[in-house]
Amino acid sequence: MTELSQININQTVKPIIQVRNLSKKVNTLAGELPILSDISFNVKSGESVAIVGASGSGKSTLLGLLAGLDATSEGEIHLDGEPLHQLDEEQRAALRAKSIGFVFQSFMLVQSLTALENVMLPAELAGHTDAKQQAMSLLTKVGLEHRLDHFPSQLSGGEQQRVAIARAFVGSPKILFADEPSANLDTKNGHLIESLLFELNQEKGTTLLLVTHDEHLAQRCNRILHIDGGELIKDSSGTRAYAG
Repeated sequence: MTELSQININQTVKPIIQVRNLSKKVNTLAGELPILSDISFNVKSGESVAIVGASGSGKSTLLGLLAGLDATSEGEIHLDGEPLHQLDEEQRAALRAKSIGFVFQSFMLVQSLTALENVMLPAELAGHTDAKQQAMSLLTKVGLEHRLDHFPSQLSGGEQQRVAIARAFVGSPKILFADEPSANLDTKNGHLIESLLFELNQEKGTTLLLVTHDEHLAQRCNRILHIDGGELIKDSSGTRAYAG
């Protein structure tokens, strides 16, 4: 596919995420502190986007706002056709259950549940009757079919993050958010986790947004959003910019 034809296709695809003039402020003893200021961008369905910036730049705050984990101060976020900025916490939670998966840096597994039960949990909460089948299939996909009955404390860091990825993809969410998904892992496991994210992103057509300090990982995405001082200073292409 040529660059021009890819651009023409992109222009006809309705964004699955639309951000307009987004700002976030927090109240402190010294007054209002701006965290994000006047950020605008679109993300197409199936696209992979990295959010990069120095520590404290606001990138994780941006990801949390996009996932509905926090409320905006100003501006608009439209997520899968829904006005996220107008929803209350209960409505945002319902939207997350329907359309969003999340991979956290610290895994966030339920320690009292097995690997299989951790992956089944979101599907069961969403009312899926085939939760166990979905979970077993995804754990097999990430190479953990022999660890179904193990608890998180019995798994290595890399294995726990693979369980977290399987959990994030259960129910086939339209959008996956990942916050430094390989930061707590060694190089070998980090590369494995990154490859799994892109493999499942392409296989299932899931839109992928990830926060990372890793320039190599960011370059594997279609696009890179550069955040500095709470502002979007650059929107550039990664090495997959014109992948077919």
